[in-house]
Formats: sequence, C-alpha cells, structure tokens
Amino acid sequence: MAVIASDVVTQMIQLVVLMIILFNASFGLTMLLILTTPLTLLASMGFRTLARRTTRTGSRATANVNDAIQESVSGIMVAKNFRREAALYDEFHRVNSQSFQANMRRGLVLAAVFPVLNIIAAIAIAIITYAGAQVVVSGALSLGMWYLFIQGVDRFYFPILNLSTFWSQFQQALSSTERIFALIDADNTVKQTAHEPVAGLAGKIEFDRVTFAYDDTPPVLNDFSLTIAPGESVAFVGHTGAGKSTLAKLITRFYEFQAGQIRIDGRDIRTLDLHQYRSKLGLVPQQPFLFSGTILENLRYSRPEATDAEIDAIAHSIGGGEWLETMPNGLLTDVGERGARLSMGQRQLVSLVRVLVQQPAIFILDEATASVDPFTEAQIQEALEMILRQSTSILIAHRLSTVRSADRIIVLKQGAIIEQGNHAHLMTSGGHYAELYDTYFRHQSLEYIENSRAAFAQSMG
Repeated sequence: MAVIASDVVTQMIQLVVLMIILFNASFGLTMLLILTTPLTLLASMGFRTLARRTTRTGSRATANVNDAIQESVSGIMVAKNFRREAALYDEFHRVNSQSFQANMRRGLVLAAVFPVLNIIAAIAIAIITYAGAQVVVSGALSLGMWYLFIQGVDRFYFPILNLSTFWSQFQQALSSTERIFALIDADNTVKQTAHEPVAGLAGKIEFDRVTFAYDDTPPVLNDFSLTIAPGESVAFVGHTGAGKSTLAKLITRFYEFQAGQIRIDGRDIRTLDLHQYRSKLGLVPQQPFLFSGTILENLRYSRPEATDAEIDAIAHSIGGGEWLETMPNGLLTDVGERGARLSMGQRQLVSLVRVLVQQPAIFILDEATASVDPFTEAQIQEALEMILRQSTSILIAHRLSTVRSADRIIVLKQGAIIEQGNHAHLMTSGGHYAELYDTYFRHQSLEYIENSRAAFAQSMG
C-alpha cells in the first residue's frame, strides 16, 4: 500500500506540473480541456460507486466460502458419522458458485474502468485537436506550439488513466476497511459507570433484585437476590435454562443486566475498573479452551510473571504430579490447536491448574459434562478442592462430587431460587433437589454403583 500511495502522489504532482505548462502554452485551449474533464470525472465517480458495491459483495462472498471450508473441516467427523458428505459438498458448491459470480462481476467492473476512461479521454483529445486546428488556421497559435499542446493533453490524461489502474487495490482496501470499522464501531453492551481501582477482593458477592433478559426474550432472571459470603463455595443446580450460566456471565461482566445491582465487596460491579476486576476472577468454562503451545505456556497464560519453578510446584501439588506422567513431555507437552492433543479430562485439569496459578479471589466453574476416567476425575476433584479453599466459588454443577464439595447448594428454577442448603438437608426435604438428584446425580454415587454391582452379580448367580 505504501508503494501505491507513493505512485498516486507522483501522478498527482505530474498532473499539476502539466497544467502549468498547458496554461502557458494556450490559456483558451487549456480551459477547453478543463471543460471536458467533468465527463471523465463523472465516469470515474460512477465506476467508484459500482466498484465499491461489487468489491464489498465479492469480499463477503469470499468470506462465506472460507466459513464453509472451516466449518466443514472442523465437523468432518460428524458429517462422516451421519453420512452427510454430499450435503457438505452441495453447501460448499452453493457458496462457491455465489462467490464466483460475485467476483466475476467485480472483475468485469474493474476491468471496464480503464477502457471506458480511455475512450472518454480519446474523445476529449479529438475535441482539443479540432479546436486547436481552428486556432492554428486563424494564426493565433503556431503549428509547433499546437503539436506541443496535443502532446501535453495526452500527458495530462495519462495520470488520470494511470490512477484508474490502482482502483482494484483501492476498492479492495476500502471494502476491507469498512468491515474492520464496522466491528470496531459495534456498540459495547457492557457499560461501566466508573473505573475505580481494584487492589484486592475479599470475594463477597451480592445480587440485589437483578433482572436480566437476552435481547427481547422474556427475562431469565427477574428480581433475583442472593448473597454469597467471602470464601464460600456455592453450587447452582437446576434444569437447562434455569439461569445457572447466566449468573456466572453477569459476574464476569460478559453481559449487562437491565435492572438491580450486583455488588462485589459492597461496591457496584459497574464502577470497578473492568481490566483489574477480571484479573481477580478465575473462570473455567464448560468447554475448556487451550491455546496452541505447551502445557507450561497455557498455565502461565493466567499469570505471565509466574516463574517456571512456581508453575512446576503448583502442577506437582495435584496428586504429586502423577497427571503429568501421562503426558509425553510433562509440562513441555504440546497441547495442539485448542488442546486437541489432550483428552477432555486433561484439558479440564490444565484449565483448573491454570486457575491455581492465577490465585483468583473469585472462582467460577461451569463444569464440563463429559465423562472422565476415575483417575482423572480424582485429580480434577483434588485441584478443585484446592481452589475452593482459596476463593469465593461459583460452581455450576453437573457432577455429584462437585455438588457435595460446595458449602451451599442453590436450586434454581426459571431464574428463581426455590431451595437452598447442603446436600443432606435438601435430600431430607424431598423437594426439587431430591428429584434432580434422582435424575442426574444418584447414578454417580458410590452407593448406587455398589448396589448395581450387587444386583448384576445376583442376576448372574
């Protein structure tokens, strides 16, 4: 782009110099030349609008092709499992055909710019040549000066025509710039009213009559109130859509609530400096995300200043480091793209150890539902218990071991608290939690497993 910009400046300077020379040669003919210029400018403006539109359409069509390729490659195992390869091909053929047609129109428009402007320039030169011949016949201009003027007119249009050759690059750059600025100018839904410093957090969380809805849908939370004490671990349970993950996303300021107040250590969450505040949060999402690189690099991601010795000590504090023995190169094992070289349980364990390295004041676990082997589950539970001892914890629980490790269990239904207490108390009450336990958690209990084994042995005997 720097080369193109310098060429444009050069052509503009050449145009100015030629104008000065032509005015010195013949003021009248130069004014006639200027009067023919609007025709060229009008054609240029028309092509600019048309080229911008076709270039924008072509860029979007190309992006759709790239999206289709990325999605097809990522989901190829699912497509093969359901025998949908032909459907993938048909979808790619459709978007690829649209991209071909859009970029063919773009190419036609950009290819037509130079010939059309050349024709207009030729017409203008013909008019100037005829008018100049009349001036020569009248004796007001010498034949040599007339020839020099015609050559100057040709040189005058050359920069204009030459600039048109850069339109392809210009329109591509403008189209890309529009897409970039559209993303930059997108409104941020999270609104902070102040940027107060956050030196440290005790971890007290208060929901005070909070109301939240996604866009124009009915509220997920309506007049919701809850207080979590510093250092307390709270497990949220409930059916899908009860509002469990929504509470976690409101605490992390991923979403903006519409009414009420959320306070951290008695301070309105909207007044805290967002960058400093989030540095005090440790989040393990339902699908743990790892960056390409080694386990060590992913563990250091939460606290870049941590030394290798610190990270190694924390990693080996989980089960004496046995989980690292399953890795081919220990902490230097490459996890692959998005952690693809590790199992789901190993990814979750790395994510938990990453939080241990961070040492957050508030810990949020949206526990993965994937089944893991007993060894990995024991390691995960050990890491989880270490975090619970250090932080105020929000646990969105899907496993019995996690539910039982919480200080308090909050049972949600349609965004409202219907029960709360510890496991034993809620089971004794025989309410909604007892139903959830029988539906989701009982099969994970040791008692259930032993009874199942006994029943199986009896049936075989």
